[in-house]
Amino acid sequence: MLEVSHLTRRYSGVTVVNDVSFVVRAGDIVGYLGPNGSGKTTTAKIVTGLLDSSSGTVRFDGGDIHDDLVGYRRRLGYVPEEPHLYPFLTGREYLELVGRLRELEPASLTAKIMALVELFGLGSAADRGIASYSKGMKQKVLIIAALLHDPDLVILDEPDSGLDVTASIVLRHLIRGLAAQGKAVLYSSHVMDSVEKLCSRVLVLHKGRVVADDSVERLRGLRAGGSLEDVFSELVMREDPEQIAQAIIGVLADHA
Repeated sequence: MLEVSHLTRRYSGVTVVNDVSFVVRAGDIVGYLGPNGSGKTTTAKIVTGLLDSSSGTVRFDGGDIHDDLVGYRRRLGYVPEEPHLYPFLTGREYLELVGRLRELEPASLTAKIMALVELFGLGSAADRGIASYSKGMKQKVLIIAALLHDPDLVILDEPDSGLDVTASIVLRHLIRGLAAQGKAVLYSSHVMDSVEKLCSRVLVLHKGRVVADDSVERLRGLRAGGSLEDVFSELVMREDPEQIAQAIIGVLADHA
């Protein structure tokens, strides 16, 4: 179980995460939503131990993650928002490097990488330099790297980014399968349809604060006949998105 309690993070006096608390239990897929700048990625970096909080705690299986950060990271798989990869390596070389850092047994690592690059549709591209990869191909490498060691906790920050429709559907089934194995999953995405179909619970973050934390069904109940996207817009937007879109169209037409 991942337990985040009263998490706060400030940058130069500006609070970007403000008293955030939530729990992700084994088998849960918890959606973490919010507009850009709401504090989602900052939260993810604190939960992974990449960034210190100004106050609050992150606990996993009852212990503070900072009591044994190396041990905690052995049980963690993380797909970051930005694909920071080594462009001079091939996809296969990068995965081999990650596997060695994870201290995976060499023979099983080689077999696992061979199987996963095929299943993720990378094929022969795995032996090309990452510098030549599309965004979607880089994203597949990141996902494989995060899961190579079969982690107990999986944190996904915009994992759909750059993926084509087929890969996105596979990812959706994969996340469900990981949760069914008892893994705890924290899933941040702008793809509302995926969040709505996948998540057992959803947190909505706005200006660093949690403004909703409930099941998808109950959140949809806040607006009769509404989708999760409708509820999200109502919670975090102060203006009607359709009106904004029509205003943009009007400006374009006036300056054509």
